[in-house]
Amino acid sequence: MVVVIDPQIAGISGDMLLCSLIDLGADKKRVIDGIKISEKFLLNSSIKKIDFQKIQKHGIESLQLLLEIDEETHERKGSEIKKAITDSVKSIGLLEKSQKFAESCIDTLISSESKIHGIPEDSVHFHEASSIDTLIDIVGITIALEDLGLFEEKIVCLPVSVGGGTVTFSHGTMSNPASAILEIFKNSNLIIKGNDSKDELTTPTGACILVNLTNNAVEYYPYMKVDSIGYGAGQKNFETFSNTLKIIRGSQNNFTIDSVKILETNVDDVSGEILGNLIEKIMSKGAKDVSIYHGIAKKGRPTNLVSVICDDDKVDDIVDSLILETGTLGIRISNSNRFIVPRTTHSVSLTLNGKSFVVNYKKSTFKGKTDFKIEFDDLKKISNTVDKSIKETESLLRKKIETLENSK
Repeated sequence: MVVVIDPQIAGISGDMLLCSLIDLGADKKRVIDGIKISEKFLLNSSIKKIDFQKIQKHGIESLQLLLEIDEETHERKGSEIKKAITDSVKSIGLLEKSQKFAESCIDTLISSESKIHGIPEDSVHFHEASSIDTLIDIVGITIALEDLGLFEEKIVCLPVSVGGGTVTFSHGTMSNPASAILEIFKNSNLIIKGNDSKDELTTPTGACILVNLTNNAVEYYPYMKVDSIGYGAGQKNFETFSNTLKIIRGSQNNFTIDSVKILETNVDDVSGEILGNLIEKIMSKGAKDVSIYHGIAKKGRPTNLVSVICDDDKVDDIVDSLILETGTLGIRISNSNRFIVPRTTHSVSLTLNGKSFVVNYKKSTFKGKTDFKIEFDDLKKISNTVDKSIKETESLLRKKIETLENSK
């Protein structure tokens, strides 16, 4: 199963995420009952009415939160909100992993405020986030996620729209996205993007919940069969788009999907020795793969296309190596999703020509057919030791491994 969070157009807020999860199939009564239990843990706030209703949001039927509250305070310490949340999820009887998730969400919000203002976390005061809304969002979403079993599923997130223009709040007016949003996304792999809406489309509460829910950013929808869709409406209305968050739950074959970066550059004045060394150096920096293709560029010049696949956190180091080793003046960077056949790594001790060797191999299974591949470095070492060709060595080792596999 895979779950896609789609905040590409309307961004994300706590109530939008909560509504989309209930629209996706979470038990509405269980969520509301849990939220009402939480109410008693936050003094000077009460819930007069809470429900969810179907509305038309720019032509899209979606679910919206109906909430009426009574509050006598407009500022609270972050630790006060945190205690109310942790006491709530414990009192409701949520699973331990659900409790940890709820706590991590409020911790992210407190940590971001602490860093922005340069004060200890236990000194953080909330203004906009001091409302019982924050407790309702985090507790309600945690219940809904547990109810849907989404903590067990792969969750990916498309680029998050943050809007544009300016925002005005307790600390005055600043450009959008505000500092809290940037701080929350700073250490995440998730991608944000602005647009011309002139409004804040992603709230700090929505952002802190999202980064704790997934760190798996994708640029496009993955290969999937759509099973269910949830639409969560925000409170604002916009002329040019529906202010709704989409969550899609679907099924996939037994492929695993991940997102990688592809770095590419053309070099036409680098020797084969430099390119050979470049492959080893880039692989040592953590690249998943490196390929070099020969071609003809403008004016008939022979060229080499260097293509690197790597994780996002390896990009800077590998870009440095590409520039320093080749002198290239530009590197193209793009995102790509990969289908990966599930595989496992194994290590066995085998005897060949009276000598014992540790042999490592990868085993994969697809549509009922199992295959394995022996690590080439092991083949090379063993073939040299027993003085046989790599082809013959591989054939002998495969027979021994097949015997072991068939005996399991």
